[in-house]
Amino acid sequence: MNFETVHQEFIQHHLDIRSGERKGRLLRGHKYGEKLLLQNVWWPLFGSFNHLHPEYEIFDWNRKSQFLDLAFLPPYGRFGLECDGFQTHVRDMDQEKFSYSLNRDTFLTGMGWTIIHFSFDDVKSRPEICRKLLQLVIAPYLVRSRKGPSLSADEKEVLRLIWNLGRPVRPKDIINFYEVNFRTARKWLQGLVEKGILRPIIKNRYICYYELVENFIEKWH
Repeated sequence: MNFETVHQEFIQHHLDIRSGERKGRLLRGHKYGEKLLLQNVWWPLFGSFNHLHPEYEIFDWNRKSQFLDLAFLPPYGRFGLECDGFQTHVRDMDQEKFSYSLNRDTFLTGMGWTIIHFSFDDVKSRPEICRKLLQLVIAPYLVRSRKGPSLSADEKEVLRLIWNLGRPVRPKDIINFYEVNFRTARKWLQGLVEKGILRPIIKNRYICYYELVENFIEKWH
């Protein structure tokens, strides 16, 4: 099914199972920016809304109710996704609101959440950046989970190196970091290529580096 159909069913499902303020918040809060985050960033990576909850209610240290734009609650972690507009979240924010925003995120981190913020401008005009960052945050949890892809210990180490580098990896990076020879580095990288996680970038008939396949999360999710 296409995005529009699945999105409509997704929202209707949550409306059907909610009541009171939680239902009202979904009707009021899930608007253009939140939908765009799903359409431009989430959907291309995951291809479904499994374990995803729109306008998810949380509580701060004073038991004050707050709502995350989206909460992703798979077996391997708790993730909050926020689409922040400049005017609402920065320009119109006073010192008290600014302090509360920082303290809330710190509190949620202490409670086991990973909070991920995207700017509305990036979601709208540069979604590929958001997808790459979202993948970098969530993919390590997915790989460590029992339901993740079947990877060798060496392949997991290569992925950790890629995430730490924050850029495509070269065989030379593997050789220098793990003190292995070129044949071993190429074997590890090729194994990840065969499993659909990496793809080689070829220039002048030679592989220059390997980068993460953008939608590999969808394949393994």
